Amino acid sequence: MNTEYHKNTTFSNSLDLYFVQCTDYPDVRGKLKMADVFAKFVSQKISKIRWCPASDHSLQRSDVFATGSWDNKKNHISLWQVNREESETALEPQPVSDIEHNGDVTDLAYVNGQNLVSASSRGTITCYRQGQNKVLKAVNSWDNIHHHSNKRCSCTAIATKNDGVIATVGEDGRIHILNIEQRDPVRTINNADSSSMNGVAYLKQFEIVTVNSIGQLKVWDLRQPDVEPRIFVLTGERTPLHCVSNHPNQPHIVATGGQDGKLNIWDMRQEKFPVTILDGHDANMWELKFHPTSPD
Repeated sequence: MNTEYHKNTTFSNSLDLYFVQCTDYPDVRGKLKMADVFAKFVSQKISKIRWCPASDHSLQRSDVFATGSWDNKKNHISLWQVNREESETALEPQPVSDIEHNGDVTDLAYVNGQNLVSASSRGTITCYRQGQNKVLKAVNSWDNIHHHSNKRCSCTAIATKNDGVIATVGEDGRIHILNIEQRDPVRTINNADSSSMNGVAYLKQFEIVTVNSIGQLKVWDLRQPDVEPRIFVLTGERTPLHCVSNHPNQPHIVATGGQDGKLNIWDMRQEKFPVTILDGHDANMWELKFHPTSPD
């Protein structure tokens, strides 16, 4: 299951898309109340869901979100719009645009309200422009930039900034820094890791954090010509880490999750080990995010 938090929330599970309308206030037990739940059969397996960010000049929240599919004969990226009119079908997501995608969609991220970036299991990054009529159009792509020798491999994760810069990591242990307006990578770190890099996030303007398949978290200062990362490690066995997210207001606080289902909290000001380990799940943890307005 994949999820993306919003005032209204979307979930995917196999071939169904669930849309949940949340209230603004908690109940007497302090839990968020939920109103209507809409289930929609979408005829494809959904791997990623991302809400389009609202315009900086708009007082209303966004009513458009994007989905990416996986494990289908033909994979797609689709845009959906929520109908806010008062009717029997209010809040039911409606498809507004669709474009075929080369390979499984392994990650999705908005650079801003107009540009959507996808990562592919075939090692390609693609940038799409979302027009005023909400039609997706591919405007740039970096084909097979993640590969082992001549064999392409998956781009596992991407991180974006509003200035159009993208950081990508993959199973080949490479880091690429891209700009949506440029055809060639801004920078490539070819031997960044000896194992698969599974997650990436921006900590600061020129600093990223990555996680890998041997339980390491690495911090990279991209201003350095010969960058050597600071390395943080899980204690005990080398449990693969699958995902990473940084606190929106305190960039030195980072959360990771992985194969053991535990939630690890790291303080980048302290060396080596997590400061808190919480039992989160009894299976793999594939994605996590800090709440955008209540990150604590």
